[in-house]
Amino acid sequence: MKIKAILFGSTGMLGQAVLLECIENHQVESILLINRQACNISHPKLKEIIRKDLFDLSGLTDEMTGYNTCFFCLGVSSAGMKEDEYHKITYDLTLNVATTLLAINKEMTFCYISGAGTDSSEKGRIMWAKVKGKTENALLSAPFKKAYMFRPGFIQPMKGIRSRTKTYNVLYSIFKPFYFILKHFDSIVTNTEVFGKAMILTVLNGYEKNILENSDINRIVRDNKEL
Repeated sequence: MKIKAILFGSTGMLGQAVLLECIENHQVESILLINRQACNISHPKLKEIIRKDLFDLSGLTDEMTGYNTCFFCLGVSSAGMKEDEYHKITYDLTLNVATTLLAINKEMTFCYISGAGTDSSEKGRIMWAKVKGKTENALLSAPFKKAYMFRPGFIQPMKGIRSRTKTYNVLYSIFKPFYFILKHFDSIVTNTEVFGKAMILTVLNGYEKNILENSDINRIVRDNKEL
């Protein structure tokens, strides 16, 4: 199967990671980027649509038809945000996109970037974890052909990728010299290259679980002999 993917959030750190791996992987035939601002990358596989309001995807049905995968890489830090604001960006926006895509093609595979520590019970005290858990649960109950929730831990940027959050870039710079040690902590550490490849391989080969923790992400790439 060749992947024909719609990618949301390709200007963020993890979105960049997935995009770069999609461009390099011969099993990915085409990528439709839907962004709020241009990603400034050109390639024969790519087509980009700029939509300032991602809650409004009206008029894009024809452009989004013919794709079999969605890599949903949009996300924001919850730092300093009230729950209703974070809920709108994290849950409401994600489900709006999912609902729109389901109306076009229920045979689609939906890949969602969540995070380590996400609360599937939706009852914990940590606000972001509850909202992420609610989002995961809604996606897993939606009638997609397949849906996978990715829960990475610490992610070291590779291939020149940088976060749009300045504080994160400072942290990544601090930890970079120690990555050769940190990378052995399989359950909590990965990198952008491994993460992007893991998302693609999961779509191509499937996986035994719908919720993938950091160790699963590393395992998928480590065990794949074709890479």
